[in-house]
Amino acid sequence: MKPTAPPYPEGRRLLAGKTVLVTAAAGTGIGYAVARRCAEEGARVFLSDLHERRLREAAEKIERETGVRPGYLLCDVTQQAQVDALVRAATGAWGHVDVLVNNAGLGGYAKVVEMTDAQWSKVLDVTLTGTFRMTRAMLPHMIARRAGAIVNNASVLGWRAQEGQSHYAAAKAGVMALTRCSAMEAAAHGVRVNAVSPSLATHEFLAKVTPQGLLDQLTAREAFGRGAEPWEVANVIVFLASDLSSYMTGECVSVSSQHP
Repeated sequence: MKPTAPPYPEGRRLLAGKTVLVTAAAGTGIGYAVARRCAEEGARVFLSDLHERRLREAAEKIERETGVRPGYLLCDVTQQAQVDALVRAATGAWGHVDVLVNNAGLGGYAKVVEMTDAQWSKVLDVTLTGTFRMTRAMLPHMIARRAGAIVNNASVLGWRAQEGQSHYAAAKAGVMALTRCSAMEAAAHGVRVNAVSPSLATHEFLAKVTPQGLLDQLTAREAFGRGAEPWEVANVIVFLASDLSSYMTGECVSVSSQHP
């Protein structure tokens, strides 16, 4: 029998009254799942992405599914001016932002001896430096309110090795280090910074850009015999965004059933 995920969870108002900004929230992956789960948990949400049509469709779909109408704005996290505009738009729409979910990231496959400077730089600019830019832009607003939570999307590849993923793994390891260090700076101001590190989250876009043989290989390493549903990763992000994790900061939580 093919392994299946548990039933989709019901909302428990874990984020009631909170405002949440999610980057890279269009499409079928973790970002969209986070935005939907946050809305289902009672939050007001603000979305961003690079793709105008998909971003609009994501906002409309969340409204249909949850009754919550998200705000949204296009944003390329490699452009500081767009990052600043996104933070202004989100804080302007809701008065403040309680939670920032840094989900924007870029992968790819290239062996080190074949990797170009452009391939290396693009992955690090989106995945690591983009997370830094968003964090830098948002922290002053949270520090001024002496409240807030930032949740970064890292990866188990920040800890584990995989062929062809040197640029992505280096970027995600950097996200983990950024999480820990920025958490120490923010703690005195009542702001928490944590990260999730998923192994394999299965969704439509991943299947389009990843060879089936590699997907089968990665799936075989998961103890449950399947990849995570994006909403299963989103559940952990919701926990880190909520007051239930009030004593956690600087942590990188593995969302994985992967074994060596």
